[in-house]
Amino acid sequence: MRLVQVLVPTGKREAVLRTLDEEGVDYAVSEETSGRGFVAVVTFPVPKEAVEPVLARLREAGVERDAYTVVVAAETVASKRFDQLREQYEEDDENGDRIAREELASKAADLAPSVSTYVLMTVISALVATAGLLLDSPAVVVGSMVIAPLVGPAMSASVGTVVDDDEMFGRGVRLQALGGVLAVGAAAVFAFLLKQTGAVPLSSAEVLSIPEVDERLAPDVLSLVIALGAGAAGAISLSSGVSTALVGVMIAAALVPPTAVVGIGIAWGAPEAVVGSAILVLVNILSVNFVAIGVLWQQGYRPERWIRRDEARRAALFRIAVIGVGLLVLSSFLGAVTYTTYRNADFQGDARDAIEDVLSGTDARLLSMELQYDSGPLQEPDGVVVTVGYDPASDPPMVERELTRRVNAVAPEPLSPWATDEIDVEVRYVAVVE
Repeated sequence: MRLVQVLVPTGKREAVLRTLDEEGVDYAVSEETSGRGFVAVVTFPVPKEAVEPVLARLREAGVERDAYTVVVAAETVASKRFDQLREQYEEDDENGDRIAREELASKAADLAPSVSTYVLMTVISALVATAGLLLDSPAVVVGSMVIAPLVGPAMSASVGTVVDDDEMFGRGVRLQALGGVLAVGAAAVFAFLLKQTGAVPLSSAEVLSIPEVDERLAPDVLSLVIALGAGAAGAISLSSGVSTALVGVMIAAALVPPTAVVGIGIAWGAPEAVVGSAILVLVNILSVNFVAIGVLWQQGYRPERWIRRDEARRAALFRIAVIGVGLLVLSSFLGAVTYTTYRNADFQGDARDAIEDVLSGTDARLLSMELQYDSGPLQEPDGVVVTVGYDPASDPPMVERELTRRVNAVAPEPLSPWATDEIDVEVRYVAVVE
């Protein structure tokens, strides 16, 4: 429910009140004595879905577009006419369960904080995320998402596009770019200090093998689904007038940890290892904006002035096309990672079969097999550690050369320049007493 107040221009009082009567709206009229060309202030309650069409009718009746208009949330309205009006708009699917264009723009503007607050909160969230990743603490990483102020700029850019507000759109884009650079920079500086002071005495390989870090080095296409879902949820929650706090956490989940991983990789001198995270950050940013613009446009949000609608439509389609092309190009990397993951799984099975086939002609048996991966963004296999059990009453079989030959025979062709041409096979012998 919303409570609306509008200024009625001189000479338009009867037309405005007649319009409200035709709409079935209860209202109260107060005299306006400021002498600024207005004769009254009209206050009336309406369902949130009715705000936009009722204001449009009032503007046709003479209420000026730039006049004083306030829309606030109302907790309770006790009125039979209001109940009838609410039932009318609940049955009308034209506007759906969405707030007015004016309220949408206002909420989107409020979501984008001041630059100083945005910078401070972004840096803090990046530092907390970096600490959580290095501690391998999912709880701390989630905490960094809660305080990240990332939902506002994304929604501002999307709303600015559909309502043809270039200033709002530009501010949203600038804040998103600033946030990405700040998050990576803050994470890199913080991680570098931890490394130099010995607070985290780990090598590059050890840091990148931390589970919370490792799972973000080679993202697959499922990461794209998360970002698209976050953007859609953000747009729907904003347009329906419900809280966007939890959706903000979901958007932050797609952006904050990967930016922290990029900073960690830079600090430990392994930028090639975090290419995947950097691409994931860009894909997620583009995905959130892409789907948010599409959802808001599909819900019927358009510029207020009809003469601007064609121009706004062209601008929206152009931005969607540009984002879509960038998203398609970057998403091809996620597809390559997904393909590599499935290919590695097939290779693991083929390698195990080849190893067991070699050992079948001996008294030894395979105890375990572990794949090792390169530091490239696709994480292709570059080594296999084979643990072989043998009877201590006899010498262990010398099968390392044959195992190397057979494993490389079933190895897939490398896709990235970081991959090795030949997979190293290390054989470890363990005496097993039956």
